[in-house]
Amino acid sequence: MWAFHAKENTLSKIALVVDYRVKPDRREAFLRVIRAHAAGTLADEDGCLQFDVLVPRESADRVLLYEVYRDAAAYALHGRSTRLVATRAAYADMIDGRTITVCSMG
Repeated sequence: MWAFHAKENTLSKIALVVDYRVKPDRREAFLRVIRAHAAGTLADEDGCLQFDVLVPRESADRVLLYEVYRDAAAYALHGRSTRLVATRAAYADMIDGRTITVCSMG
């Protein structure tokens, strides 16, 4: 998807795509944890502009996140958040791995 916002400097925005490999019997529990994390991050972190949880239709062992942060400072703040630490601890035994791709927007 291509988006252009004339009044925003999209080059300073940071986008993340996180691809989780979730243990088959833990997907619903993982979704509860990660959806709560997404909602809390959006509510409490002004620099988080978007946080979507994506559930692939044809892959029962994957969940993806799409996150957008205002700038590098907002992304760094998120990385130090106690919510992120607690969320990672909560889902640690639910996943087989994850890949995080950090992108500049523009």
